[in-house]
Amino acid sequence: MKNMLKNFTILYVEDDEMVRAGAVEYLSRVAKEVLEAKDGKDAIKVWKRHKPDIIISDISMPRLNGIDMASYIRSHDKDVQIIIATAHSDTEYLLKAVELQLVKYIIKPITKEKLIEALEKSIELIEDKSKFSLALSKNTKYNAFEKVIYEDDKEIKLTKNETLFLDLLAHHHTRVVKYEEIESAIWPYDGMSQDAVRSLVRGLRKKVPHNSIENVSGSGYKLHIYNK
Repeated sequence: MKNMLKNFTILYVEDDEMVRAGAVEYLSRVAKEVLEAKDGKDAIKVWKRHKPDIIISDISMPRLNGIDMASYIRSHDKDVQIIIATAHSDTEYLLKAVELQLVKYIIKPITKEKLIEALEKSIELIEDKSKFSLALSKNTKYNAFEKVIYEDDKEIKLTKNETLFLDLLAHHHTRVVKYEEIESAIWPYDGMSQDAVRSLVRGLRKKVPHNSIENVSGSGYKLHIYNK
């Protein structure tokens, strides 16, 4: 599992600073990047900015609990894997976990074994998604697992914003990604100008096959997948 997690970003949400610090320390040794948040509202801000692959969250937190946080995030993101932890087994929460397509509902205390089991399940679910290898042309592929473009097995370098933009399109390649979603993912605090997004797309189009990225007037952008 350690080798697999090195490709993923994890968001750990917990209001107890000591518990959060211990978990983050462990996860930082095995994951690509570990983000943290002290409650549900804080977590939503972090999720919007960084779009983590996996979220691990406590239920009972001030301002916004883990279930309500998960409900909000799931309504906007069908791909992120969410693991919920709680001190009590509650039937209502268990039913909600099913409804929100949560990976796991862990009863505290969270042991390393429970955490590993839940993370392994998350990895399995992520690997099952076809988005991990998207063909952009006969010789060009976007690997969403590594967040890298390969052309004839040669890696094409992307800027941070190009990576965020392309990954957003890849996650939702079956539909048009709206301008509001792009702004939330890339410019959540500064706001998005038309010049900024046009400049970003212009630079990215130089690195991907012709017609891979379509601008849908008045709506947003769509990634076109190559079909043989």
